[in-house]
Amino acid sequence: MPVVVARDLSVQLGGGTVLDRVHLTADPGQIVAVQGVNGCGKSTLLRCLSGLLRPGSGEVEVLGGPPSGDPAFWRQVGLLAEEPAWYPGLTVREHLALVALTHGVTTPVDRALADFELTARAAASPLALSAGQRQRLALAATMARPSRLLLLDEPEQKLDAGFRDRLAAMLRAYAHAGGTVVLATHDAALVAAMDATALWMRDGRLTRTGPVPA
Repeated sequence: MPVVVARDLSVQLGGGTVLDRVHLTADPGQIVAVQGVNGCGKSTLLRCLSGLLRPGSGEVEVLGGPPSGDPAFWRQVGLLAEEPAWYPGLTVREHLALVALTHGVTTPVDRALADFELTARAAASPLALSAGQRQRLALAATMARPSRLLLLDEPEQKLDAGFRDRLAAMLRAYAHAGGTVVLATHDAALVAAMDATALWMRDGRLTRTGPVPA
């Protein structure tokens, strides 16, 4: 049974068509990578799949039902979109400990810090981190908890090439364990490294695998 199904999904914003009759499915163990230029509709699609934006027409099913704001839905779905609002009074370690406590994670926080190369900055405030370090912290907070689906909007941004390779390996392992990933990205190398199903979006429509025509 597919984890994500979008049928004939359309969105109008500001008088323009952002998504135009989009169809998409993602199965357990699959990574679906949606590529395309800025403004083509990738982020809007992820917002519809997460339930943060209601489409003008069409249907979305996630984990067998419509996406919702219920805690039960978000216990199964991890979303990385805009940078989170960090708590100034908490350190990097304390942010991840809070995630672990909230979601009943038994894996030690030290493991997440090591996996996302944040051990040396564990006692710092997120606001004192570099842009790349904050992106790794956001990824850690999203991925270091149980989920069945990850929705990731350009997770590679601000990451160096070495960590992009590491991220690809993490996402492959997540999918191999039965998780599903739908992500928007500009990084063709990341898509290849993840062995993802590559889709291209152009003018609000999912078209085909392969490069977007000039």
